[in-house]
Amino acid sequence: MRNWPYRTLLLLSIAPALPVCGQQRSSGLIPAGTSVELGLAGYAKVLCSAVFVSNRDPVEAFHNSGFFMMPSDQQDGVTYNVDREKRVVTVARNGLSRSAKFYGDQGCIIQSKDHEGIYFTPVPVKTRLPDAASQPWPMGDQASKEKAPIGIDAARVEKAVDLAFSDPAGLTAAFLVLYKGHIVGERYMSGITKDTQLECWSMGKSMTATLFALLVKDGLYKLEDPAPVPDWHKPGDPRDGIKIADLMHMSSGLRFIATQDPDYTPDEGYPDHMYIYTGAVDVFKYSLSRPLQFPPNTEGRYRNCDPLTIGWLVKQAVTKRGEEYLTFPQRALFDRIGIRRQVLETDPYGNFVMTGYDYGTARNWARVGQLYLQDGVWQGQRILPEGWAKFVSTLAPAWKRPVYGGLFWVNGDGAWKIPKDAYFAAGAGGQRMFVIPSHDLVVVRLGHFRGDRAGMKTLNAALAELIAAVPPKER
Repeated sequence: MRNWPYRTLLLLSIAPALPVCGQQRSSGLIPAGTSVELGLAGYAKVLCSAVFVSNRDPVEAFHNSGFFMMPSDQQDGVTYNVDREKRVVTVARNGLSRSAKFYGDQGCIIQSKDHEGIYFTPVPVKTRLPDAASQPWPMGDQASKEKAPIGIDAARVEKAVDLAFSDPAGLTAAFLVLYKGHIVGERYMSGITKDTQLECWSMGKSMTATLFALLVKDGLYKLEDPAPVPDWHKPGDPRDGIKIADLMHMSSGLRFIATQDPDYTPDEGYPDHMYIYTGAVDVFKYSLSRPLQFPPNTEGRYRNCDPLTIGWLVKQAVTKRGEEYLTFPQRALFDRIGIRRQVLETDPYGNFVMTGYDYGTARNWARVGQLYLQDGVWQGQRILPEGWAKFVSTLAPAWKRPVYGGLFWVNGDGAWKIPKDAYFAAGAGGQRMFVIPSHDLVVVRLGHFRGDRAGMKTLNAALAELIAAVPPKER
């Protein structure tokens, strides 16, 4: 599908159920466990979050989310149990089982096979903002007090919303349209509300870019600086040449096996790309340990190691300043743009797994999109560095196809029926947040994973209708 530029981003047909602990890699840590065992762990985590973070019905969530973690030939016969008292979900098949537990504001975390619990102390994440019902949009949820923009075809916007939900198989859970900062279209699936924390998957990579931007603005990092990972700068280490910009462009060259690689074959063993979701490992340590496969900035590949390394840089800077890492996103970004709750889950060691384990609302993502549409300025205050929106929306030079920028996707191949200046956060299962500067639009679509293919067809039809409904921005 042209409008699903990374259709195999998450493993839809993973390696056979063979032990992978004996697979030899060129260096670094080796994935441990079988693909079935690891798949059960990932399935348990996704189902746990669906139940305890999103408040979804477990029967529905078991069917529509998490199944893709299992090898395709091992999905039959999987069972689950939800222990609401202990807030634990266990998924099992043929005598094997794995569990995940809910830890409040850190969401659900996979339980290691040989260790019950986690290796850090959970922290409550509280907003400093008043009740959203007490403030107008965008800082709250009251109707905006500003005059609605003119020149928009409201009937066509309504048709676009209808199109987004037109195929029930798409499992569209939320669809929201901002025009010049105003909510002009919004609808939710039955049982979902504006406050439901929905699975966002790799949209979290773009959130990582946004959090990192705050530290760039503070002067703590520069994009052209060598990535300050101590092990990479030891004598003779070829990773010495990796720049921060290379990581932002997913062009570091680190070897991180992923099924979407053009040269991937199952005999390479369990993919690193999936292991950070299922292995219950320190995701930062694992990513930093990867050897080099390509010279930096010569090959653009969609790999989780690069945004996770950026996430490690965030943690290093925040903790060095003596600040609480787990509350940093809320106080440094979310409170400033009207977001009262966004669930960012961690690994068992307390590191954000924002390559996929993150949950938010359509309105939250609309606020983030509007921040970018306004070049990082919010209500007169600059939050992101000047030019940051241009950086993330500019094609990464090492990518052969014109589809990736700086931890955001770009519409350079015209796959989406919107102008090519558009850029977007994208997550597996059909999660999207589009920024369309030429039309002053932000569009958010969230849905359940099984509806991905059908949902992307209806989304593209909805986007085409929106472009027809909104006049282009005056130059």
